[in-house]
Amino acid sequence: MALALQLALDFTDMHRALGVAREAAKHCDWLEIGTPLLKAEGLDSVRRLHEAFPGHKIVCDTKTMDAGRIEMECAAKAGATFATVLGVASDATVRECIEAGRNYGIGVIVDLVGVTDPVARAREVAEWGAAVVSVHCPIDQQMEGKDPFDTLRAVASVVDIDVAVAGGLNSETASRAVASGATVVVVGGAITKAEDAGAAAAQIRRVMDTGVAEATELFKRGGAGDVRQLLALPSVPNISDAHHHMPVLAGLHQINPGVKMVGRAFTVRTYPGDWAKPVEAIDKAEEGDVIVIDAGGVPPALWGELATHSAVQRKLAGVVIHGAIRDTPEIRRLGFAAYATHITARAGEPKGFGEMGVPIEISGITIETGDWIVGDDDGVIAIPHARAVEIANRAMDRLEMENRVRKEIESGSTLAQVVDLYKWEKK
Repeated sequence: MALALQLALDFTDMHRALGVAREAAKHCDWLEIGTPLLKAEGLDSVRRLHEAFPGHKIVCDTKTMDAGRIEMECAAKAGATFATVLGVASDATVRECIEAGRNYGIGVIVDLVGVTDPVARAREVAEWGAAVVSVHCPIDQQMEGKDPFDTLRAVASVVDIDVAVAGGLNSETASRAVASGATVVVVGGAITKAEDAGAAAAQIRRVMDTGVAEATELFKRGGAGDVRQLLALPSVPNISDAHHHMPVLAGLHQINPGVKMVGRAFTVRTYPGDWAKPVEAIDKAEEGDVIVIDAGGVPPALWGELATHSAVQRKLAGVVIHGAIRDTPEIRRLGFAAYATHITARAGEPKGFGEMGVPIEISGITIETGDWIVGDDDGVIAIPHARAVEIANRAMDRLEMENRVRKEIESGSTLAQVVDLYKWEKK
């Protein structure tokens, strides 16, 4: 079975899908009308893609769950070469799709997403006559740091039909997909969100053919050990957008513009101006941590040049103060990331009140030691440690998407045109 690169066009606007397809098609074998595009544009999207690329195999990602015959018939008559049925659908529906496929001349892909025993289901549907089984790590699981490779190897070992794999694949992992048994490598974002979709598709095709991975900074997701690296790239707005417009910590002044801050929180609660616990926290925090201090949001200052020198020596990532700071020219000279609600020359006294490592609340947001803190010129955001992997991955997804939109704007469009704003306005 020959290797095929399948381009997943998971857009909601046909004009953008066609634009990417035109850039990348010569390096791809199969072109997929993704489920979002099918829902947004209907079967006309299949017709248009088939007309534009008559030499390519067209996949209609129907993800059929019921009414198998009519959905396979409609996809076939619209020009699709393949259509998909969910492996979790009833046996009756999967069989009906396969029989309808024989009748209408369309190959049936059984998508194993959500199947409890994908190996057994793959073997079963292959015996019934499925054209392809698809091992699919869905987007929401990718955001949790999961991948499809263990399941792929197990499925590929028990069937003798084409095995597709989808789930966040890129130039670093496409060769691994082939080595794990895939004959169809399904790639979406690593091509559709690339500034040059054609170059991205060519790179992935080359990796598939040579078996040699090629490094990429974008289009990959990570696990718990990758959070710092992942959060270093997206902006605070990217992170906010990625998690349903997550709020930032209000009222903070950035002391050192242009300096980005990423680290785990080490929390301090103290009284206004009492700098004892904040300074002690410098010794207690781990390298790369951000000290986050709640001092009631008022002066006097509890942090200045000497505390910053100490924090730099300890290789801390920054400080966030719900209270006052001073010596700002020296802090800028040291290149240290610092944020505070007030700036004042007057310092307080080290009285020793307060606590370290306890939950604190700043502008209605609870922060615990171990949460992730990211700051840039647009503000500071706190990410709960339990959600850090997911939110970091979603922020990367948002960054990649914006890169592509920016490129389309620079090519002569406008933002309203790129996102088809008028079509999607609430009626």
